[in-house]
Amino acid sequence: MNIQIFGKSKCFDTKKAERYFKERKIKFQSIDLPRYGISPRELESVAACVGLEALIDSKAKDADILKYLAYDADKVDKLLENPMFIKTPIVRNGKKATVGYCPEVWKDWE
Repeated sequence: MNIQIFGKSKCFDTKKAERYFKERKIKFQSIDLPRYGISPRELESVAACVGLEALIDSKAKDADILKYLAYDADKVDKLLENPMFIKTPIVRNGKKATVGYCPEVWKDWE
């Protein structure tokens, strides 16, 4: 397994996801999303798994602006420009990905 967790340091669900994998002694790479961001290819790969709308954090400040963008490409540009609009944690395992805390999906990865 090659687990990557994209998260925010103050996100409760990110901490829960990290704890989930630590408790099972599964190694993972933790990426601070606001600091390092996510590459366009990685974002595209995750969006293909979960859908673009699932990536948008509706609780983020000023995230409402994304609702008014007509084209998905514009939404993707905004997400890449401001990673705070991305819902966390994003957990990737190769070509598989989840957004949010999803232990019921992760247990099938083991």
